[in-house]
Amino acid sequence: MINTKIYHSIYVLAEKLLEADSADDKETFDTLYVQLKDLCTENEKGNKDHPEQWETLADFTENLDEALIIYQKALDKAAAINSKEHLSSIAFSMAELQSELGQTEAAIKSLQNAKITASKLDDKAFKSEITKLLSKILAEQS
Repeated sequence: MINTKIYHSIYVLAEKLLEADSADDKETFDTLYVQLKDLCTENEKGNKDHPEQWETLADFTENLDEALIIYQKALDKAAAINSKEHLSSIAFSMAELQSELGQTEAAIKSLQNAKITASKLDDKAFKSEITKLLSKILAEQS
């Protein structure tokens, strides 16, 4: 379970990052991104580390290769606490980036992993999203 204070901090930063991005305010976006990255780094040193903060950081990382590295870190942390929800969402996000980068085999593997961990969840819409993206990538590959 994520610390409530940490969750709130991540949520507020994410909202502000979205606002800055929507307003094309690169300076504010960059400042907020550094704050989120610092929060993740600081929490990693203690017992407040959680995959959600790393997943959020990856979500806002503009360099796609760097984002994949951060998603992998988040995925490893989710696996360590066996969080099916985070394992699924992180693998799905990774697959979207991998597909965008032309890493088709990696995207398929990530989606297959997301499908397995999502099978334990109640979110039917999310499961459908995973299946649709996997089908689309497989169809494009043929």
